[in-house]
Parts: sequence; C-alpha cells; structure tokens
Amino acid sequence: QVHLVESGGGSVQVGGSLRLACKVSGLPVDATDMVWFRQGGGNECELVSLTTRDGSTRYSDSVQGRFTVSRDRAGNTVFLQMDSLKPEDTAVYYCVADGPLSGGTCFGLRGYGYWGRGTQVTVSS
Repeated sequence: QVHLVESGGGSVQVGGSLRLACKVSGLPVDATDMVWFRQGGGNECELVSLTTRDGSTRYSDSVQGRFTVSRDRAGNTVFLQMDSLKPEDTAVYYCVADGPLSGGTCFGLRGYGYWGRGTQVTVSS
C-alpha cells in the first residue's frame, strides 16, 4: 500500500517560515510525479508545486520565489520550504503522489492518485 504523511504545519506570523515534510511509503518519490496542493477557505485545491521524476519543479505564480521543494531519496521524503509567508498562504497543505497535475475542486481531485491527510498552516498578521 502507498501511504503519505504530511508534517511540519503550524502557526506563524507574517514573514515567517515553515518547512513541511511528506513521508512516502510504498512508492519511491523519484519514481512518480509529486504535487503539493493547498485548500484555503473554499472548495478549491490550488496547485502549489509540481515535481517530476527527474526532480524538476514548477511552482504556482502565487508562491514563486518564496517556496522551494527538495527531496531526500534515502528517507523517501519530499519537503516544502516556505519562506516570507503571507496570510493568503493559510490553508491545509496536501502532498499527492501519482495524481492530478493541475488544480480544481478538492472533491473532484481527491479520487485520483495517493493523498496524505494534510497539515494545517496558519499565517497571522
């Protein structure tokens, strides 16, 4: 079975930083596409980043220059370093393997690929 577990969320002030981790079991992280989605107050799952098998990452315009993806192949873990956080970054962040490659409603997307349970990030003014 494939299992993904996110961690590292929490509450931080504007301008602060957090580092999220996605521990993957049952599937090598370099054998599939890895995506970070986030869900704010509505029903949308916004694509945050897309990392392909070779390690190349594309970021959404809203996080470009502030967020960085890295991976630890030995630990089979993907990280999302979040710097210069803004209130609009407040959301539940999901790690997804072998799933959707673009955003949409969370309800429509969750049936595809392997999803973690999510981790809450709250940015306060």
